Amino acid sequence: MTNRAFTVALAQSPLAWHDPQANRAHFAALLAPFAGRVDLVVLPEMFTTGFTMEPHTIAEAAGGETQAWLLEQARRLDAAVTGSIACRDADRYFNRLLWATPDGAVRHYDKRHLFRMAGEHERYSPGRESVVVDWRGLRCAPQVCYDLRFPVWARRRPSFDYDLLVYVANWPSPRREAWRALLIARAIENQSYVVGVNRIGKDGTGLDYSGDSLAVDPRGRLLADAREAPGVALATLDVAALNEFRDRFPAHRDADRFTLAE
Repeated sequence: MTNRAFTVALAQSPLAWHDPQANRAHFAALLAPFAGRVDLVVLPEMFTTGFTMEPHTIAEAAGGETQAWLLEQARRLDAAVTGSIACRDADRYFNRLLWATPDGAVRHYDKRHLFRMAGEHERYSPGRESVVVDWRGLRCAPQVCYDLRFPVWARRRPSFDYDLLVYVANWPSPRREAWRALLIARAIENQSYVVGVNRIGKDGTGLDYSGDSLAVDPRGRLLADAREAPGVALATLDVAALNEFRDRFPAHRDADRFTLAE
């Protein structure tokens, strides 16, 4: 990992319900002023539709229009761009995070923990594999919303294999305290930077979202706090400071060893 600053754009916004074209157009305009200024752009969970339980009517085929749009944005912004969509792959549906880079590459992560209180586990298939993406000197581990409640999935092993945990979410306002507290906890316990991007506004089912998109350093200090404001918040991550902190306070050496079982 190199000793350079790394700038993240947290794009917090309302979402047009089940209207991918409108959402893509909105985010393209919102992000355009940041071309050449950031390394990573993080969009909310299911940023083209809102958190929908109707994948049979709205999910995109794998490699579809939104993937092409993300690649276009990555080229225009000269940054990695990530967010999740409702995706149809073969005969199954996934809440799939896409990670697009200016060189035309796309990685994906399928949400592991499906939110049963909304019936997500009945409509989507869970992911089976964690993902780490090396990008501009930072090792980034993307996850999706409800994954945040499961610290073992974030820890995975006692030695560091990532420097930044990224959570994209549609996390309703009645549980905003949990969202904020858990993002800070994941940063402290994993001695990692954490970025969480949530939506705001009401969705098509009447649920309200308060935003509270955060960037957190490994000590638990807030680098960015969007509160309820629409727009783009910026956070600069200091990779040299992260390495120095890990060397000076090596709590990870005393972490428990374990193996995840299916």
